[in-house]
Amino acid sequence: MATAPTTAEKSGARGSKGSSDGGPSRPGARNRRFRAPAPRLLLSALGLAAVVAGAVWALYGSDWFRVERVKTSGTRVLTPAEVEKAAAVPLGAPLASVDTDAIEARTRRLLPRIESIEVVRSWPHGIGLEVTERKPVLLIEKGGKFTEVDANGVRFATVATAPRGVPLLVLDAAASPSLRRFGADRLLEEAVRVRGELPAEVARDARVVRVASYDSITVELTGGRTVLWGSGEHGPVKARVLTALMKAAPKAGHFDVSAPTAPASSGS
Repeated sequence: MATAPTTAEKSGARGSKGSSDGGPSRPGARNRRFRAPAPRLLLSALGLAAVVAGAVWALYGSDWFRVERVKTSGTRVLTPAEVEKAAAVPLGAPLASVDTDAIEARTRRLLPRIESIEVVRSWPHGIGLEVTERKPVLLIEKGGKFTEVDANGVRFATVATAPRGVPLLVLDAAASPSLRRFGADRLLEEAVRVRGELPAEVARDARVVRVASYDSITVELTGGRTVLWGSGEHGPVKARVLTALMKAAPKAGHFDVSAPTAPASSGS
């Protein structure tokens, strides 16, 4: 007569199955889990490391990509030699290591006439300097020399000879409360603003921009003509009114657009 298995025998039977509820795993499964990397993967990693190391050496250690020449473009008043001297590009250095931001900052600091400069790498051996110079819109005369002022009101250079076609700025505001209230720099900004908003045909004939006060700016033109512009406010409207006024009275010698809703012309 067969006897029923004991509790110990039942427990041993369950443990021998190696089930997922905590029983020991099979040796084969453990080996698959910790299998060593395939040789192909290891070779790929070594190959990638070699490529990276080779590229770094080519860029920084070899003579293949080094600075051999500098080319400057965009100069008008400055010469390429002046720009390249200020830029001080390190000839012979690895092209990849050239600090283009430092070259830009140094060149603009040493040559205020430069409004902007773009420093570009020209592989495999060149550096390009693309220059944009400031353009004078007004001149300030002092001691027989002329300080050039650009469209942003920046005084950037002093020259012995006045550039052609650039009007002279005359500040007559010494006795005006405007000078104490706004300061010379603010009045200069207003004069630059007026100069920039003149109609093109009027700007070509402008010879003097005279500032008596903040709201009394006069533009003197060729042929003894004058334009009372007033303040720098409402510039585009004043420009349109002035153009129409000059067409309506082409022989007039004085034009007043300080109040653009009530313009006037007089003289001949």
